[in-house]
Amino acid sequence: MKKRTLLASLALTAVLAACGKSEPAATAQAPAAPAPAAVTKIVVGLDDNFPPMGFRDEKNELVGFDIDMAKEASKRLGMEVEFKPIDWSAKEAELNGKRIDVLWNGLTILESRKQHIAFTDPYMANRQIIIVKAGSDIKDKAGLAGKVIGVQESSSAVDAMKKEEEVFKTFKEFKQFGDNITALMDLEAGRLDAVVVDEVVGRFHVAKKADTYNVLEDNFGTEDYGVGFRKEDTELLGKVNQALKDMKADGAAAEISKKWFGENIVK
Repeated sequence: MKKRTLLASLALTAVLAACGKSEPAATAQAPAAPAPAAVTKIVVGLDDNFPPMGFRDEKNELVGFDIDMAKEASKRLGMEVEFKPIDWSAKEAELNGKRIDVLWNGLTILESRKQHIAFTDPYMANRQIIIVKAGSDIKDKAGLAGKVIGVQESSSAVDAMKKEEEVFKTFKEFKQFGDNITALMDLEAGRLDAVVVDEVVGRFHVAKKADTYNVLEDNFGTEDYGVGFRKEDTELLGKVNQALKDMKADGAAAEISKKWFGENIVK
């Protein structure tokens, strides 16, 4: 009898011990990271003295081909657009420092720039033309030897000329300016012998003073324009790139081009 009582007591103790064991606490799950806020506004960095791509009119309002293109693309994406003039020579720092969202102002697609920023597909082709004063004895690139040449600082014209080392090293002096307009003013005043500039910009100014300037047939090569983004902003780049494709397909880009250039030069 004692033996049975002892066995029953031991069994009861085991049951109570089992019931008293605490279940392991459920692993706490970290709250899900909030989804990134949808982009509702694009801040466009530009040189506001770069007609006809982006410049100020007589009312001091920003106008131009790239201004209209950015407005149309933003409208299609349901986004607000803000235009922010920047120091163009510091454009990559402005972009990657997140003071602006895109570079959209006749930005040439260069392999050296691709190391730091991402580009849309090209939307326009451009050449680096040579402008001299009317009546100048300079007729081609060879005639630039021993001359003073002007260019906008940090523009693709600088790279284009330096690429042609045999020509570049013959210059008497190579002067860089904050903008193309100042360089052309120095050309008109006789302080420069030639200016190398984007064709879309150069011909805009030459057309205003056809008796003052002359464009040589020689040039420093053809290049493509694209819109520049931070490398990590792949989603925004994709949306803008698609908007540009749609604008080309439905004729909206052609209409903007005709407004500023008199013909469709969109690529």
